[in-house]
Amino acid sequence: MTSGSSSASRQTADGGTISTYKGQDRALRADRLGTGGLLLSVLAATAPLMVVAGVMPTTFGVMGIVGQPLLFVVLGVVLGLFSFGYAEMSRHVHNAGAFYAYISRGLGGTAGAAAAAVALVAYSALQFAIYGIFGFEVSGLFATYADIQVAWWIPALAGVAVVGALGWLKIDVNARVLGVLLLIEVALVVVFDVAAVADPAREGLSLHAFNPDTLTGAGVGTALCFCVAAFLGFEQAPVYAEETSHPHVLVPRVMFLAVGFVAVFFALSCWALTVAAGPSAIVPAAQKQSAGLLFWLTESLLGHTFTDVLHVLFVTGMFAALLSFHNVVARYAFAMGREGLLPAAFGRTTGTSGAPGTGSLLQSAVSTLIVIAFAMADDKPNGDPTAPVLHLFTWFGSVGALGVTVLMVAASASVIVFFARRGSARAQTWRVATSAVACLALLVIVGYTVKDFDVLVGTGPDSSLGRLLPAIIGMALVFGLVQGLLLRSRRPQAHARIGLGNEAFQLDKAAESAG
Repeated sequence: MTSGSSSASRQTADGGTISTYKGQDRALRADRLGTGGLLLSVLAATAPLMVVAGVMPTTFGVMGIVGQPLLFVVLGVVLGLFSFGYAEMSRHVHNAGAFYAYISRGLGGTAGAAAAAVALVAYSALQFAIYGIFGFEVSGLFATYADIQVAWWIPALAGVAVVGALGWLKIDVNARVLGVLLLIEVALVVVFDVAAVADPAREGLSLHAFNPDTLTGAGVGTALCFCVAAFLGFEQAPVYAEETSHPHVLVPRVMFLAVGFVAVFFALSCWALTVAAGPSAIVPAAQKQSAGLLFWLTESLLGHTFTDVLHVLFVTGMFAALLSFHNVVARYAFAMGREGLLPAAFGRTTGTSGAPGTGSLLQSAVSTLIVIAFAMADDKPNGDPTAPVLHLFTWFGSVGALGVTVLMVAASASVIVFFARRGSARAQTWRVATSAVACLALLVIVGYTVKDFDVLVGTGPDSSLGRLLPAIIGMALVFGLVQGLLLRSRRPQAHARIGLGNEAFQLDKAAESAG
């Protein structure tokens, strides 16, 4: 870390050191991740198999968009443009708060406080969503292979417990586990892609899904937002900046590798789904099969054994994504606790592992409450099989994707203001320009998403749910703004530290030495 060059170091039980300014409990352990470990950690959040088996069928079935493969190409371009400025910010700001740290540096501490609240809610919502489809799939495995009927919320709660326990472990250990699961998932999806191309449906190797004419109707803007969730993970690289040896080099490198890989991989895999089912049949097939679409196709293309293996890897891939999002939420809570946006207990790490333990406990507790709430609302004996996918997964996945897209809009604007205030806008002209284009494009997506949110959640235009769910992000935004304004008036010193992260403790140390 740039800010860690002059810090004191404290030896840990396993021989590592923790860079800090006011004790071991105030900083995440540095030098834990290299390019490979960081890339695997952020890509694990994309959960390739979960996207292909969960996000893509939902987008086809609920939004009715045949041109979904083209959406991944469009989003790849937009998020690539976004990454130029975002990655450059990572060279100047190293903070586990990432989004809100960047936004506070450009737009001020009050905007940073609002971004922190939105980030905490959005990433938590994404994890809640995955617990829904995780419970659905594990419940299905019990029914298929053990002939045991298990309500979806039981494996979901078991997942909460295991992920919470692993949240206390070292991130480098988790990265190796996540990496192995990720590579196996990618290999299996590639096998399906090749099989689909080798044995297409009656319409042959049609490129109809890449035809711009397929992107029509009310569902396009909302489909774009929902597909943003497939990319989520690339923007998490700066969250781990404090735990890398050369964040100014590794973080931008990992971000561009992640965006490029995700865009190409998902565009081709989504196209393979349309080839296997046929462009004219993909939407009705997705509406009928739901999250079982991929497995229905592999059963005929690759046989029963391959499909069984795919089911198992689907579960492990979701688990990897759960663990990845859990780590990110815990680090946001840590950064917020360290800067006074959450109680100070959240700003301390746990033991020699350097893990943000209190944030991990918070995430586990809230996840438990959400799963229990949806379980209590499900009045069928063994659970409504559609509830965890069409409700918990789709609803909270949409809320989370909307929240992160809002953060990207603010981060893009922050890049422009940040370099303008530093007098380096001319030197950073092309990064400022790409950030402006990305900001406008993402703002359009946010506008269409809020306007047509009822399409995402499958309700009518007059349903209050279509307004209530996006309002969750709105309420988080308002709460953060109010908190920021109160801090500025009552505790101006705390307000001034928002977004500074560990650098604030360097300033404290210097002040103590001078005194």
